[in-house]
Amino acid sequence: QEQLVESGGGLVQPGGSLRLSCAASGFSLDHYAVGWFRQAPGKEREGVSVIGVSDEYTSYAKSVKGRFTISRDSAKNTVYLQMNSLEAEDTAVYYCGAAQFPSLNSAGYDYWGQGTQVTVSS
Repeated sequence: QEQLVESGGGLVQPGGSLRLSCAASGFSLDHYAVGWFRQAPGKEREGVSVIGVSDEYTSYAKSVKGRFTISRDSAKNTVYLQMNSLEAEDTAVYYCGAAQFPSLNSAGYDYWGQGTQVTVSS
């Protein structure tokens, strides 16, 4: 059964860091672009970052550029999102998805994880 599982969320103080993981089972992430999305209460889901199949292509939302880094570990069939200098505005449920083509638009994603909560608060 194909599935994505996110982990690594939690409570962190402003300025802190977290690393989210998106692990796949039942299929290889090497054949997919992988995106990270987030959804805060009362807001629409927004694209945060995406990595292409070749790993040479990455894209970030303006709000996280310079603070977040996306990477892939093919041996572990996992994509990571390193989040530094976290702000209260980063509080949301973070989801990863796998798609044929890289995009910060959630349409076109074939697989989704269940999400992991990130809360930035003092």
